[in-house]
Amino acid sequence: MAARAEPAPAWRAALVPVARFAALTARDRFALVGVLIYVILLLTAVFADQIATHDPREILYSGRFRIARNLPPSWDHLLGTTHGGRDIFSQLVHGTRSAVVVGLTAALCVVAIGTLLGLVSGYFGGWVDSIVMRLADVVLGLPFLPFVIVLAALTRPGTAIIVFSVAVLLWPNTARVIRAQVLTVRERSFVEAARVTGCSTARILFVHVAPSILPLSFLYGSIAVGWAILTEASASFLGFGDPTVISWGAMLQDAYANQALGRGAYYWFVPPGVCIVLVVLAGFFISRGYEEILFPRLRS
Repeated sequence: MAARAEPAPAWRAALVPVARFAALTARDRFALVGVLIYVILLLTAVFADQIATHDPREILYSGRFRIARNLPPSWDHLLGTTHGGRDIFSQLVHGTRSAVVVGLTAALCVVAIGTLLGLVSGYFGGWVDSIVMRLADVVLGLPFLPFVIVLAALTRPGTAIIVFSVAVLLWPNTARVIRAQVLTVRERSFVEAARVTGCSTARILFVHVAPSILPLSFLYGSIAVGWAILTEASASFLGFGDPTVISWGAMLQDAYANQALGRGAYYWFVPPGVCIVLVVLAGFFISRGYEEILFPRLRS
């Protein structure tokens, strides 16, 4: 008799979406560019202390003990200095840490909440589906930036408020797409076979159904990274960010308050603005490259 094949372990099934993600990234130029931007951002945040040329909070002095304020770019200060005498390049590099913390934390929260509610809503249907979808409709009706500003004004401004706001306001987009996918996956033969063999509901959801929809979760997580960083920059620019954290939005607010545009100090506010644009574009590039996941008919 032929040897009976053993079922593949659960961890190997969970790696299938990751392998699919990597294969699509290597094949699509848009997705590859977006992933490279995120990789560069992450590496810069990890090695910020080694890349930065000065302490971003240190007030620098020039000759005769004068504050080195509003200096143009040079070899000593690659992007010049601020009106307060701080090195702009060092602030830009350390600002990536705030971007990574806010972006990744918010993305994980959005993916976790949206995926879980989408799984439950799509699999069980009925009144559970109605409650989750009506709650999603209410959340989608909330204005994004005003909600963040009001919440920051009523509480203590900081990174936690930004992450909480993004997680609360962006999960419906992920949940709706996950729900639509689960509605089709739950009717497939392998799910029915698992149900007949006596698998628990939790095992069916997280072992059999979840691997099929994880690529969508990764996709919406990448979009949430850009939204979170843009939201943090907007809140910081308006004065509702954490004053103790160096971020790109705080750099823009400092440049605006000290009339950098009027003095022609483009080296002060253009670099953080470009970084914010690139991070948001990275999420767009990844979503553009992974359209075939959302719309399988495009594969042909």
